[in-house]
Amino acid sequence: MTVSPLNTPMAVPVLDSYVESIERIQPNQANNYENAHGGEVVRLMDELAAVAAMTVAGETCVTAHIGSVDFLNPIPVGHVAELSAYVYDTGTSSLEVRVNVEGRDPREGETVATTAACFTMVAVDENGDPVDVPAVVARTDRETELVESAPC
Repeated sequence: MTVSPLNTPMAVPVLDSYVESIERIQPNQANNYENAHGGEVVRLMDELAAVAAMTVAGETCVTAHIGSVDFLNPIPVGHVAELSAYVYDTGTSSLEVRVNVEGRDPREGETVATTAACFTMVAVDENGDPVDVPAVVARTDRETELVESAPC
């Protein structure tokens, strides 16, 4: 974990950044095989990564890098994409965010891992200049598990 510089706010627990979202996949989000288009899935992931990052930074956050997007299984039209994201590390103005996606037929209960990636977000002010962010810390066993499993 990165140690917070003296001029930044106190450290934020990892779980304080944890956010979830559910999206039902519609035909206009699909490819020729009637599965969620990969670009659409990445768009949903990017939006949730920004929300998780802004929760920690308290500022607008923009995408600087997306590392290793792994498409594991398709999400058919009519199924839901269940996304989760959390900040697992920070730099001076950057935030590392893990995003996971699972697919599920809403008429059934079983989920399947579909997509995972790590996003580097940068906190910026109203002029688009980078601003300092607080560190995130793992204080519980669950937070430690999330941090240890996060890097892509």
